[in-house]
Amino acid sequence: MRRPGGWWRIKSTPEKVETYTRWSFHFFGVVEVLALGVTAYGRTGVGLATVLCLLVVVHAAVCMVVSSMALDWTLGRRPQPVRMLWTLVAVTAVVAVAAVGIADRGPAGEVETAAGSVYGGVMCYAAGVITLGVRGRGRRVAVVGAFALGAGLLTFPLEMPALASVVVAGLVLVTGGFLAATSIFSLWLLKAVYALDDAKETRARLAVAEERLRFGRDLHDVMGRNLSVIALKSELAVQLSRRGRPEAVEQMIEVQRIAQESQREVRDVVRGYREAALEVELAGARGVLSAAGIVAEVTGGTAGLPSEVQAALGWVVREATTNVLRHGDAKKVAVTVRMSEGRVVLTVENDGVAETTEDGPPAVSGGSGLAGLRERLSAVDGTLEAGPAGKGVFRLTAEVPLPAAAAGAPLGVAS
Repeated sequence: MRRPGGWWRIKSTPEKVETYTRWSFHFFGVVEVLALGVTAYGRTGVGLATVLCLLVVVHAAVCMVVSSMALDWTLGRRPQPVRMLWTLVAVTAVVAVAAVGIADRGPAGEVETAAGSVYGGVMCYAAGVITLGVRGRGRRVAVVGAFALGAGLLTFPLEMPALASVVVAGLVLVTGGFLAATSIFSLWLLKAVYALDDAKETRARLAVAEERLRFGRDLHDVMGRNLSVIALKSELAVQLSRRGRPEAVEQMIEVQRIAQESQREVRDVVRGYREAALEVELAGARGVLSAAGIVAEVTGGTAGLPSEVQAALGWVVREATTNVLRHGDAKKVAVTVRMSEGRVVLTVENDGVAETTEDGPPAVSGGSGLAGLRERLSAVDGTLEAGPAGKGVFRLTAEVPLPAAAAGAPLGVAS
């Protein structure tokens, strides 16, 4: 059974930021109800307080809907909510006029204070929310300015002094502008988080594409030369055969030999025995991780290791680096190569795994990646272990026994 809050942990970082932003906008509506509607009960009678509170609740609900729709529009998930924006303008006008009427016709004293708070509050909240649904600095400034101007003009039925009307308009301008700036900055931050996540995914795809290009180049180097020789010798054998020369048989035997050699070399390329040098993979891992904004620490060396051991461990480094880029949210990766009792041990640790739950640590994927690494290591009698190694840390450890001669040689330090 999924523990409470599991829905939050399975979200990606951008989805978490989006959820936080959306509920922050909704919380503004809750604050509006508490600050303007509920407090009216302590300032006036129950009847008028209930009317004011209901008006504020309706206005806050419309603000919540508009802010949520505007957020979806900003993320490109729906058209611009023009009708709901005008609906919020109309609801704000109705609530403001009603508050002015209650303040003008109701009992003097605390009623005027309660109605005035509702009047100014709904103007400020509406100005901040509507700016979420428009683009352009000029239009947003115009929205806040229009609400401030309207707030000043609607005070004339209350026969307020001109200075007081200017003060009300200024308060709406400042408060509404602050709410608008805060809301717009939240949307900008959310879009930046999504853009960074897309960039991270793009870097992972580019790393895979680069690996495919390297494989293609190596395959071309192997097959291009050999196929050219096979074509030339086959043509020569045809010419010799037409002339009845016995050398044609020798040429075809040579073609057969080259074809068999090509098959072996292609098999080596596919298995990684040619291109997966450990030193090259360590340097490549450091560069790719650094380009992705991940701190990469590589310690140890490769000097003295047999080529088959370097090839197997090079594949481990490559697969581990690819997994770090594709999965999790690592900030730091540590790669260590060391000698231990006649064995070379490669350890790759990253801090980007999911949080451990009370049901136990996250399950280790049994996908083809780890299975392929175990198959490559088994060819050199190596072993592979992978799994959580503490809070938020994932460790992959590969061990390969060394021949007697190599086991006694010290490893050079990686640069």
